[in-house]
Amino acid sequence: MQRLEQIYRYKFSFSQFLFFLRTFFIWAGLNLFLFPLQAQDSLPIQDTPKQIKVNSIYIIGNEKTEKEIILRELDFVTNYLYDWETFLGILKADQQKIFNLRLFNEVEITPLRTGPEEIEVLIAVKERWYLLPSVIFQLADRNFAEWWTNQGRDWSRVNYGLKINHANVGGRNEKFRFSGQLGFTKGLELIYSKPYIDRQQKHGLSFQLSYRDQKTVPIASKNNRQLFYTSPLEEVLRKNFATALRYTFRRTFYNFHLLTLGHSTTWVSPKVLEQNPNYFLQPGNRLSFSFLQYSFLHDKRDNIAYATKGELLQLTATKYGLISRKELDELEINVTANKYISLGKGFHFASGLSAGWFTSPNQPYTLIRGIGYAPNFIRGYELNVIEGQQLVVHKNSLRFQLINTSFDLSRTIYNDQFNTLPLSIYLSGNFDQGAVRDRNRIPENLALTNQYLFGYGAGIDLVTGYDAVFRLEYSINKQGLGNLFFNFKAPF
Repeated sequence: MQRLEQIYRYKFSFSQFLFFLRTFFIWAGLNLFLFPLQAQDSLPIQDTPKQIKVNSIYIIGNEKTEKEIILRELDFVTNYLYDWETFLGILKADQQKIFNLRLFNEVEITPLRTGPEEIEVLIAVKERWYLLPSVIFQLADRNFAEWWTNQGRDWSRVNYGLKINHANVGGRNEKFRFSGQLGFTKGLELIYSKPYIDRQQKHGLSFQLSYRDQKTVPIASKNNRQLFYTSPLEEVLRKNFATALRYTFRRTFYNFHLLTLGHSTTWVSPKVLEQNPNYFLQPGNRLSFSFLQYSFLHDKRDNIAYATKGELLQLTATKYGLISRKELDELEINVTANKYISLGKGFHFASGLSAGWFTSPNQPYTLIRGIGYAPNFIRGYELNVIEGQQLVVHKNSLRFQLINTSFDLSRTIYNDQFNTLPLSIYLSGNFDQGAVRDRNRIPENLALTNQYLFGYGAGIDLVTGYDAVFRLEYSINKQGLGNLFFNFKAPF
């Protein structure tokens, strides 16, 4: 294996590496046969084994990542007899699981034939750049259309600052993020997560601490648009401090249990309560509460950033108010169920259902939900907020992969983590539908609440390296209003 590692360090391409292996084995008289995952016909059909046993597993390219993090994703073991076709399916799924760790730009798993029914498995990875200091420059509004149209492209509604992300602390997939933000919303945030705290790699912990203050705050909605208030003196109107501790249990490869205990304190200026006396639904200008949240997550998507196959199911229950229920006593339930189906020849169909319920008829405005608040959007209604206690959203997209390529930038960029630029472009036809139930039937918002809504249109999605997604869509809603919308992440 020392020879293999030397080859990788000299930046041979993977195809050159395979060619070298094949030549070396023939020269050494070992008569080995190579079986690439997507080139099963490289041998005569009669020479394909019916079953195989894995003797050894080799990993190259993981200069920082501990091999145990990669081995955790494998669904096969050594010294066990597998059906050959079944084993190829296992390798393909394992390759995708390793990629979805978001630690590597490229992942290749190749079985190497060493006997009639024996193989060795080579896992080659190309690591990302893990420590990423970056400049924060983002819109403070719900989406690009809200800022462009409703807020008149106001540059004062932009957040800026500095963010430091480390995606692989200690080489064990631990995440660390610190951000200091100025602009429309000032704040500090600190997040640290350790996915595995035990040898069996099933239990994990994470911690989050955040502070935010704002001089302009949303205080209500009218005609299904957000209303904002700014003091003439430009003073801070809202402050929020929140902390949370999360425990995760990964029972199987695709199933997670998450338990979060947190606390939140929000202070607002008395001037906010003058504009909306029911902002907190209680006397005083401070709302403080603890919460407990449980989530079950089943995630079997082929690509977390932009899925084309697989499924996602998440069930979440959140209890607000654990110690003192005088300030807040609320239960929220959310369900997300997405399915991604490959139709062949570059086509795939994506369908996502999300629903949410509050058990009481009124919530503090800081907990308000509805269509228009992430992640619940209906295309064509990006300019609107449709608020209520119960919602259902059903999103659908038929997509065609127009381009799937990769650019080699090694002649100009010498860093391995950045010298390959993947690019996929999809054309999409979209249809979304849903409804929001507002038990209070607020008169100024009845135009869109308590009724069936839908939107449809077409778009183009650009997917590139480091999980970046850009979407440009033209959508028409039930009222016949059409507009062009730009977004920075997959719709679901």
